[in-house]
Amino acid sequence: MAVTASSVEQAMGRQLVIGTQADHRALSGDEKAALLLLALGPDHGKPILEELDEMEVKALSRTMVRLGPVSQEMLDNLFAEFVTSVSANGSVSGNSDTTQRLLLSFLPQDRVDAIMEEIRGPAGRNMWEKLSNVQEDILATYLKNEYPQTIAVVLSKIDTEHASKVLAALPEDLAMDVVKRMLSLDPVQKEILEKIEQTLRTEFMSTLSHSKRRDSHEQMAEIFNSFDRQTEARFITSLEENDREGAERIKSLMFTFEDLSRLEMTAIQALLAKIDKKDLGLALKGANDQVKEFFFSNMSARAGKLLKDDMEAMGPVRLKDVDEAQARMVSTAKDMAARGEIVINKGKGDEQMVA
Repeated sequence: MAVTASSVEQAMGRQLVIGTQADHRALSGDEKAALLLLALGPDHGKPILEELDEMEVKALSRTMVRLGPVSQEMLDNLFAEFVTSVSANGSVSGNSDTTQRLLLSFLPQDRVDAIMEEIRGPAGRNMWEKLSNVQEDILATYLKNEYPQTIAVVLSKIDTEHASKVLAALPEDLAMDVVKRMLSLDPVQKEILEKIEQTLRTEFMSTLSHSKRRDSHEQMAEIFNSFDRQTEARFITSLEENDREGAERIKSLMFTFEDLSRLEMTAIQALLAKIDKKDLGLALKGANDQVKEFFFSNMSARAGKLLKDDMEAMGPVRLKDVDEAQARMVSTAKDMAARGEIVINKGKGDEQMVA
């Protein structure tokens, strides 16, 4: 029987709850599979991973990278559940380095580089979508050393709004040369386009993936996004007392449930098609009137009435349940943005008002 990621997860059985009552953690099926393979190491994990297709390897690799530290007690419980004789020394840490070392034990370097680049680098389904998610000044700094004709090809392939920002960040003389070439740009031969993509992948994206350091405020904003609202408010209030500037920066970087009301019509409708209607009802129970109106205005009259009826039938709900439902919706929106299905524009800081 062929081994698949799903069969590994199924073999792991029901969710395993680990930790004390005050601090427990439930491992999902893909987390169990990733942890098991990390613990098995290259020698024992290789035969299993060789049976998986590339999409399954990528999925497991993403989970390995995000797994974080795992204690010996958690490993012992996992092995007991899986009924295996494998033992481990100390703890296992799921991160980029351990994942890359494991992949290199059975995959060629170029495939590992491609997988790790996709995990570490900007989100996107292809090179051009990835470039559209690279900060404009970083992309402009790289492109200004390229031939104007190459820059013109690159800017013609990426998102137009992002291309405009990159163009504005280039030296003026070079930017004007690029504009002229874009105006007279002929269809690019497939071979030339593939060569440009390969150069960008090996010379730019790979370097960006390895050298990019996450902004500490951005990382903290993601942590704050995971808090329930009481914990978030407590930490923000405390931080404002000690570092108001840092607190404001974190708040500006956070993507909250309320920010969903700034999505374009096509984006919010795509999101509504993906999310569980029970989650939507729970989430809106704790939303302000403006956010509620935004969601209802993007639904049909019949769907809106059914949702309102469902919300009324719920009666009083726990704030914790509302927070969790809102967090799941935000997470779904972020995942869709990472896959290039929607564009998230918070509209903070960049908006200018004119009289």
